[in-house]
Amino acid sequence: VTSVMSSNPVSVSQNQPVSAARRLLEEKGIHHLPVTNGDQLVGILTSTDFLRVSFGEFGNQDARSLDAMLDHTYKIADLMNSTPTTISQDQTVRDAAGLLASSTFHSLPVVNGQTLVGIVTSSDLLHYLLEQY
Repeated sequence: VTSVMSSNPVSVSQNQPVSAARRLLEEKGIHHLPVTNGDQLVGILTSTDFLRVSFGEFGNQDARSLDAMLDHTYKIADLMNSTPTTISQDQTVRDAAGLLASSTFHSLPVVNGQTLVGIVTSSDLLHYLLEQY
């Protein structure tokens, strides 16, 4: 799986404000954000997690107002999935494809033990497939 994963993925510390995570997703143009405590994976946040709370509870706010409300109302732990499905760096591309194909999520944090070493997304697998054919 190391041949298709993004190494050193953009991540957020569980102690950062929720607005920092929201801005990372927006600024980096990503949809999946591993949450760490040091280098240990403790969860994952997705753009869908933010849509659920930002539009559901706060309506159409400008980014600054939205960030203030999010930071006042939530901690990252409130929004993240604290038990994400992961894949070991020793597993295969086929293993990753099987996990993603049989699920409703589109990313797999890649770990060495509990240490985050990368992330594999459905898009990564599609790019890999294109390179093969």
